[in-house]
Order: sequence, then C-alpha cells, then structure tokens
Amino acid sequence: MHLDIEIDGWPDSDWPALAERAVEAAAEELPALANERLMASLLFTTDSRVHELNKEWRGKDKPTNVLSFPMLTADEFESLAPDGPPEMFGDLALASETCAREAAEKAIPIEDHTAHLIVHGMLHLAGYDHETSDEDAEEMEALEVKILARLGVADPYDASNAIKRDS
Repeated sequence: MHLDIEIDGWPDSDWPALAERAVEAAAEELPALANERLMASLLFTTDSRVHELNKEWRGKDKPTNVLSFPMLTADEFESLAPDGPPEMFGDLALASETCAREAAEKAIPIEDHTAHLIVHGMLHLAGYDHETSDEDAEEMEALEVKILARLGVADPYDASNAIKRDS
C-alpha cells in the first residue's frame, strides 16, 4: 500500500514512519492490505479540521480522534487483483488535540495511541465496523490487539486503557 501523508498541527515526531509501520503490521494480519495497487491518504491535522470533516461528512458536530472515509467496499477490497492500475483505498484524518488528550488520559505515549488509531482507521477502510454489533466490535478489537502487539503496543482495550468507541 502506498501512503500519501500530510501533517498539519501535530507535535514533532516521525509520523510518516509510524504510519508505515502501523500499516505494515496491519498487512501482516490482513494480507490484502499489502496490495501494491492500494493507495491511502492520512491527514494528521487539528481538532478543528476533523470537527469540520465530521460535521460535513458524518453530520456529527464535534471532533473525534480519527475519521475513516473508505473508497472501496469490503468485497472490492478483498477481491482486488494484484495487477492493474492504482486503487484509492480511502482517507484517514487524525485529530491532534484529541489524540494527545486521550494518550495523556491513558498515560501512554501519543505515538502508541496514534498507531492504534491508524490501525483502527485502516480496519474501517477494510470494511470492519465496531458499531454494527457487539460481535463485530469484538472481532475488530481482537484484530487491533493482534496488530498492535506486532508493534509492541499494549492492548488498548484492557480495562485500564479502554478508549471510547466514537470514531
């Protein structure tokens, strides 16, 4: 997968390298993510920009930690042949202040929380949805935990580290 990364309003860190590692770890669990035809954009931006996007595209007048905008259906994604023209997988937008606040509340590095949100967003792009049922939420969370373990990131759904499911 090819990533187009834009950073605006985030603290200094190597966010592109973190995003690449997160996507590579996700591809180890979901090999279809390794398809070289796939392209995704990641926007590391401010809460105010994510708030605007959330209001415009989801009708929710508030910021959130990560927004996912899939461009392929789950079936299209899973059946994408390895040969052919580039395919836009989707867009992610991550909110700086919300991510930093959530990481501070959990007493974890912002990089770990951001890796989790990138993985979470990528799974949404791949068709996973934690809002459809408890079973779907459990499946998605279990996959996130496996992927994050590959990155050395602790289970974010541990009772002491649980995040809100509002993205």
